[in-house]
Amino acid sequence: MKKLFITLINILLLGSIVHAQTQFSPRNGVQDERPNLYAFTNATIVVDANTTLEGATLLIRGSVIEAVGKGISIPTGTTITDLKGKRIYPSLVEAYSNYGLPENKSEGGRGFRADPQFESKKKGAYNWNQAILPEVDAASLFTINPTAADEFRKAGFGAAISHVQDGIVRGTSTLLALGDGRDQDALLKSKVSAHYSFSKGTSTQDYPNSMMGSVALIRQTYYDADWFKKSKNKVEFNISLDAFNANQGIPQVFEVGDKLGILRANKIAKEFGVQYIIKGMGDEYQRLDEVKATGATLILPLNFPTTPDVEDPYDASVVSLAEMKHWEMAPANASLLSKAGVNFAFTSANLKSKADFMANLRKAIEYGLDEKIALAAITSTPAQLMKVDNLVGSLKVGMLANFLITSDNLFKDGNVIFENWVKGKRYVISNMNVVDVRANYDLTVGSKTGLKLNVNGKVEKPDFQIVVTDSIKVSPKVTRVGENFTLSFKLDSKKDKGDTRISTYFDGKNFKGDGLDANGQAIVFTATFKEAMKETPAKVDTAKKVIPEIGKLSYPFTSYGTEEKPKVETILVKNATVWTNEKDGIIANTDVLLQNGKIAKVGKNLSESGAKVIDGTGKHLTNGIFDEHSHIALLSVNEGTQSVTSEVRMEDVVNSEDVNIYRQLAGGVTSSQLLHGSANSIGGQSAIIKLKWGEAPDALKIPNADGFIKFALGENVKQANWGDRARIRFPQTRMGVEQIMMDAFLRAKEYEKATKAAAANPALAPVKRDLELDALVEILNKKRFITCHSYVQSEINMLLKVADSLGFKVNTFTHILEGYKVADKMKEHGANASTFSDWWAYKMEVKEAIPFNAALMTKVGVNTSINSDDAEMARRLNQEAAKTVMYGGMTEEQAWKMVTLNPAKMLHLDNRLGSIKVGKDADVVLWNNNPLSVYAKPEKVIIDGATYFDLEKDKELRLKIAAERNRITQKMLNAKAGGAATVKPEVRRPRLFVCNSEGDLTEETGAYKETGVSQSEGHDHD
Repeated sequence: MKKLFITLINILLLGSIVHAQTQFSPRNGVQDERPNLYAFTNATIVVDANTTLEGATLLIRGSVIEAVGKGISIPTGTTITDLKGKRIYPSLVEAYSNYGLPENKSEGGRGFRADPQFESKKKGAYNWNQAILPEVDAASLFTINPTAADEFRKAGFGAAISHVQDGIVRGTSTLLALGDGRDQDALLKSKVSAHYSFSKGTSTQDYPNSMMGSVALIRQTYYDADWFKKSKNKVEFNISLDAFNANQGIPQVFEVGDKLGILRANKIAKEFGVQYIIKGMGDEYQRLDEVKATGATLILPLNFPTTPDVEDPYDASVVSLAEMKHWEMAPANASLLSKAGVNFAFTSANLKSKADFMANLRKAIEYGLDEKIALAAITSTPAQLMKVDNLVGSLKVGMLANFLITSDNLFKDGNVIFENWVKGKRYVISNMNVVDVRANYDLTVGSKTGLKLNVNGKVEKPDFQIVVTDSIKVSPKVTRVGENFTLSFKLDSKKDKGDTRISTYFDGKNFKGDGLDANGQAIVFTATFKEAMKETPAKVDTAKKVIPEIGKLSYPFTSYGTEEKPKVETILVKNATVWTNEKDGIIANTDVLLQNGKIAKVGKNLSESGAKVIDGTGKHLTNGIFDEHSHIALLSVNEGTQSVTSEVRMEDVVNSEDVNIYRQLAGGVTSSQLLHGSANSIGGQSAIIKLKWGEAPDALKIPNADGFIKFALGENVKQANWGDRARIRFPQTRMGVEQIMMDAFLRAKEYEKATKAAAANPALAPVKRDLELDALVEILNKKRFITCHSYVQSEINMLLKVADSLGFKVNTFTHILEGYKVADKMKEHGANASTFSDWWAYKMEVKEAIPFNAALMTKVGVNTSINSDDAEMARRLNQEAAKTVMYGGMTEEQAWKMVTLNPAKMLHLDNRLGSIKVGKDADVVLWNNNPLSVYAKPEKVIIDGATYFDLEKDKELRLKIAAERNRITQKMLNAKAGGAATVKPEVRRPRLFVCNSEGDLTEETGAYKETGVSQSEGHDHD
C-alpha cells in the first residue's frame, strides 16, 4: 500500500514537472505554474449526443478533463462552481474553415481572353499546374485571429479544422483551439485532412478553364502521383507529388458546388479507391437517392436562402420555381438526409455571420432533424471524421477541456451560452452570475411621482417598462454594465422635445440615480422595490411538435419535374401510321407493342393483356429523333486552353437539371451526342445520352455505347479572331493544325509502344499513364471515334490524309458545309457527314455553303444527318429534316432518316436505335401529324418504354407550376410580414452553349453556389 501511495505521488509530481517544462521559449520572470484545477458541480452534463449525466461533476486540470461523473473526489485547492440548474456541453467542432490563415490573393486582371499563361508561375520543384497545391500545410501558415476566434466562441465553437481554401488540390488542414494566447497553444494537430475542389481558385494559369478540365486535372494528378511513388529511377523530384502521396493516409475532403458535384466527386473517388468526405452546399436532398448511394459522409452548411421579396408581381416572376422550392425546403435538408441514413456534420461555412449558426440549426431541428443527431453533427461526428475524437467532440477523461456552460437545452430557443471554455481557459459569453433585477417598483423621475417601473423578461435580458398611466406605457432604451444601467425615454411623446437620460445603480433592492430631463435639467431618479415579479410557470408543451409543411420533391428539382420518375410500362399503340425506317417503309393502320423497354411486336390487330393502350388513329408513330451534335445539358463545353485536351470528358459535366432536356423531348428528341466545343484541334470526349428527364447524369448515358471524341478545324482552333493577345498558343495557322494532329498521334504511338514494353518487361521503368494520350491510343485501336468540326474543303482533305497516313478513320465530319465538294473522298474514306439544313454565309468559313449540301452528299453515298448545334433548333429538327425535301428532292423517308437512323448509324447505335424494329429500344414518338409537317407536335415521347413527355400532362404540369408558385409566393409574403429578412430578386438568364462557348455554366463561386438551384432552369412560363 505504501509503494502504491509513493507511486501515485510520483506520477503527480512527474505531471507537474512535465507541465513546468513544456515551455520552449526562455522565461522572463519567476515561475508561476498554478494547478488550474476547476470543478463544476451539480450540473446536467451532456458527455456526448447519447450520454447525459444529471447532478454530475466535471473536473478539469489545466487544459485536460480529469474526471466526469457523480461522486467524484475533488482535490484540495480546486476552484468549485455550483452549476445547479445549468448544463455543460462539449464545445462545438467546426469541420470546415480557413480560420487563422492568410486571405487568398489573386493577381487579378485575368478576365476573358487575357494574356495566355501556359505554365505555372510558382517557383520551385512543384507541380506543373498552379492549382495543384498538396504541399500547402495550413499549420505552417497559421496565426491566431482574435476577432475571428471570438466570433467562433460566441457561436459555441471551441475547435476548428482549418485549411487554405484555394486551388483544386489544396493541401492539408490543421486542428486549432479557438482560444487566444500563443499560436503554439492554439495549434493542436497538423496534417489533419487533405482537401480538394473543382475550383482553381487564385491560379492565373490558363488550364483548366472548365469543370471538366478540373476533373481531368485531378485524375491525372492521381496517376502522376502513383507513377512517382512507384518509379525507382526518378528523373526529377517533385515536391507536390511527394506531398500528394504523403497526404493519402489522412481523411480526404472534397468541396463541391452543388448536389451534382457530389456525384462527380464520387466518380473520382471510385476510380482511385478512396472515400471522400464531401462538403456540400445544402441542396443534397434534391438528389437524395443518388447522394445516399455514394456512401459519402457530408459536411453540410446551414446557409438557408434569404426570403425573396415577391411583393411586386414582376419581381416574383423572375424567381424560378426551383429557387422558390429551395427556399422552402432547404431547412429540411438535414432531416431528409438523416432519415435516409446519410451521415453528416455541420459547418458554419457559407454563413454571412457565425451568429446565425445556432438559429439556423434550431430551424433544421424545427423541420424534423432529431436533436441527438444535430448535437453529434456539431461535436462528435466532425471529430470522428477528422480522426481527432481523442481530443475534442465529447467530454471524456483525457480529452481537452473544451466545453460550454448553458442556461438550458442547447437547442432551446432562448438558451444562453454563459461560458465557453477552451483548453481549460474560461471565456465569458454572458454573465452567468448576473443580478436579477426583475420586480415591480414605485418610480419617481424628478418632480413626477406616482409612476411605476415594471421589470420582466429574462434574468440575462430583462425588459423595462415605465407605466405613466394605465393607458400610457413607455419602453425605455436600456444599456447594462454589471449593476449600472443607462435609460433613455420620453415620458410624454407629444410634449417632450428630447429624451430623458438616466444613469442609475441597482443596490440589490432599489434603483438610485440621476440624469437630465427632456429639457436638459438635472433630475433625480428613484425606483423603490414594491413587489417581486410574478412569474407564470412555464407550461410544459406536451403537444407533438408540428413540422412545417413543405412541398414535395420533384425529379429533376426544377420546373416540369415530376414527383415520381417515369416507369417502364407495357404500351400498345393501335392503328397508327408507323414510320419504320426499315424495308417496310411507312405503313398505315399498324400496331406497335412496347414491352420491357423494347419494341416487342409490329403488326396488325395486336393485343396484349395488361398493356396500356394508346389510340394512334390519324397519328404517326416514329422512332425518336437523334441529335448528333448537341451542347445542351452540359455545365461547360470547351476546355479551350490547350490545343490538345483529349483527356477531358463531357460525361463529367452532364447537367441533368437542364430544362432544355424537357424542351427537346417536347420536340421529339430522345437521344443526343453531347460534344466538346471547337476551341481545340483535338478536344474532349463525347457523352451520348438519352433524354430521360428526371434521371441523374449517369442514368442519362447510353450504356455500352462506343466512345467518341471531338476534333476541330478552322478559325476557332487557331484563334484567328481572338486578337493580338492570343499569339502564344500553337497553332496559329491552318498548317499548324495539321502538325498538332500529327505530333499528337506520333506521341500516342510512342506512348503505346513504351507502355506495352513496360508491361511485358518488369525490369523496365513504368510508363506514366497519360489520359490525353490514352484517348488517342483508343482512336488508333478503333475503340474511340472522331467527330470533326469542319467547314473548308482544303482542311477536310488534310485531315483525311493525316488519318490515312497514321492508320485511323475519321468517323464523322460535323458541320461539313463544303462536304458537297469532297463527298467522293469522304465516301472512299468511310466518313459520315452531319450538317445543317440551310445555314450559310454567317462567317467567312461558310461563304460557299449551300442548302443542297445534305442531299448532294446523300446522293454520292455518304451517310448524312442533320444536326442542331443549338438548343432552340433541336426542338424543331423534324422541320430541319423536312427542308432536305425542298433542297435536293429527298424523299420523306430519306429526310426522316437524317434525324433518326442515319445519326444512329454514325454513332454505332443503329442495332439499338434509329428504326421501329422488333428488339430495338422502345424509343418512339407519337405525332399528331406527319412528322415532317410544320404543324406536327409530339403527343407522347417514350424512351426505353417509359413516357417522358405527354402533351396532355404537360398542360397539367403548367397548371401545377402556377399553383405551386402561388402557394410558395403567399408563404414568402407571410414570412416577410412576420419580419423575415428579404432580398430583391435578380434576373438570371440561362446560358445556351454552342461550339465556341467558353467558361462554365455555373462557376463554383457563382450564383449557383448562393442559390442552390441550377441556372439552366430557364423560365417557368415557357
